[in-house]
Amino acid sequence: MANSGTPGYHKQSLNVVDYNTQTSSYARSVGANRAFNASLQTYYNRQVSDTANSSIQASYLDRLQGFLGKPGTAGSLDTLFSDLQNSLQSVATSPDDYTTRSNAVASAQNMAETLNRLSNTIQGMRQETEGQIASNVHNMNGMLNSLAEVNNRMLDLGMTDSARSALLDQRDRLVGSVAELIDVRADYRGDGTVALMTRSGVGLLDNGVSTFSFESAGSLSANSVFDPNSSENKVGKLSLTTPSGLTIDLVTQGVLQGGELGGLVTLRDKTLVEAQEQLDEIASGLAQAFSTVKNPGVAATDGVANGFDIDLTTLKPGNDVLFTYSENGVNKQVRVVNSTDPVDYMDASGQRVIGIDLSGNSTAAAAALNAKFSGLAISSTGAGNLRILDDGAIGATDVKTAVARSTSTGLQGAGLAFNLFVDQGNTAFTNNLDSDPPQKQGFAARISVNTAIVANNKLMVQHEVGGTLGDADRANYIIDQLASMSFTSGGNPAANADKFQLTGNLGNLIGQVLGFQGGNINAALTKYDDRQLTLDTISDQMQTEYGVNLDEEMARLMELQNAYAANARVVSVVKELLDALLGAV
Repeated sequence: MANSGTPGYHKQSLNVVDYNTQTSSYARSVGANRAFNASLQTYYNRQVSDTANSSIQASYLDRLQGFLGKPGTAGSLDTLFSDLQNSLQSVATSPDDYTTRSNAVASAQNMAETLNRLSNTIQGMRQETEGQIASNVHNMNGMLNSLAEVNNRMLDLGMTDSARSALLDQRDRLVGSVAELIDVRADYRGDGTVALMTRSGVGLLDNGVSTFSFESAGSLSANSVFDPNSSENKVGKLSLTTPSGLTIDLVTQGVLQGGELGGLVTLRDKTLVEAQEQLDEIASGLAQAFSTVKNPGVAATDGVANGFDIDLTTLKPGNDVLFTYSENGVNKQVRVVNSTDPVDYMDASGQRVIGIDLSGNSTAAAAALNAKFSGLAISSTGAGNLRILDDGAIGATDVKTAVARSTSTGLQGAGLAFNLFVDQGNTAFTNNLDSDPPQKQGFAARISVNTAIVANNKLMVQHEVGGTLGDADRANYIIDQLASMSFTSGGNPAANADKFQLTGNLGNLIGQVLGFQGGNINAALTKYDDRQLTLDTISDQMQTEYGVNLDEEMARLMELQNAYAANARVVSVVKELLDALLGAV
């Protein structure tokens, strides 16, 4: 009864044996039975691991939702983007008003600073996961060593029953604590010892103790990502060394399938990384919507073949050429990216994306592109030119549109597009895929408003040197770009099947990010609630089987007290009879 409510205590009952002889009968205890159900304990350990995994992920994602804000609330990305659009509408209405232009610049700064803050917050959360991983590794090693000591003490055959039961209680508590940190399977042996391994079959404790280690990567940034190649990996390394000296990279080998450690690794390497990538997509789209110059192709013919001549001279790394054509009545869209990476895939929007180096030899670029389209004639008529023609008399293909999209080179005299949002050092964002890392990676942490425009907001409308401040063309151009320019995230869907693909204009992207993160957070919280409910049910069952029931124990105590009183009365009557018998003699 004294151990009622003691965590991890398993109730015990005496083994009572009755002895009968010709002259007497008596009872004596021959040890104690400790309540234990190996099947229930195994189920409990698994659920503890799964619940801890869901708990840590739900905790972080709940915090992330607080930082992102709910759609439509003050400070959320969709609200800030709406404010930016409204401020641009005001500039289009009153381009000569200083306050209106100033408000537009302030809205742009709010947008950029929010992306910076959110990016820094996400990287800060990833840094926290590394700290928790290091702490958990320290605790794990301590608990495994304690379990090894328990196993050794269990082999002492001279131990009393009460001491052995207390040691078994300690064993089960330690196994449960290990299960909170990593998914384990426990083998409870007849001699009271226990062996542990992960669900994937990696031994943790048996004839010896495995040792966990964690090598921190230091400060994490958006460019600090996990890579199976150890020379390219830029996050902390979590490994396990077995008693035989074999070292296993737990993350690369996919050993972790549950527990808090598994949840922390998932957050660090997947969940929070995807959130960062989505912010980078928004920042990238924001910069390109303002800075993209569209150069439509010029109609071209060669005999009966028709198409377009496209000027490539202004294209920078990451810029692209878009063209549409029909083949046997089916419309098709193609995006040719100026990149040395020879990618070729269909993106999430159904558009074919091809990587071709358009900055160098245009003849070689045309030949490489021509090899990919049997029904089109693609060639170069000179340096910096790309000609795309249909199949002429055959009539199976028809080139409908073609446009080269380049990044603006100046704030005035370079067209209506301009670099309002820039990269580090006030440099233009071109979405360069060939840099290491690609320019888009981590851009949300670096995006800022062009310092020249902050100093002189006339540049919001004055696209020509000496131009009138009453010209609304630039503002209207940007408003149209924000509404019509389409983006698709994630690259090749086949290589990113586990990631959510964003597609649409910038407003769509922001709405999809908030919707995805909100749904992801709700799913994590629901999973945690479900697993916690299951764990509570198992814990209740364990309390029923293992715990001390005070009502039951009090009833037994009263039963014992009544039996003692009855026996005492029997002894008293016998004594009276004997006394009477002796008195008569």
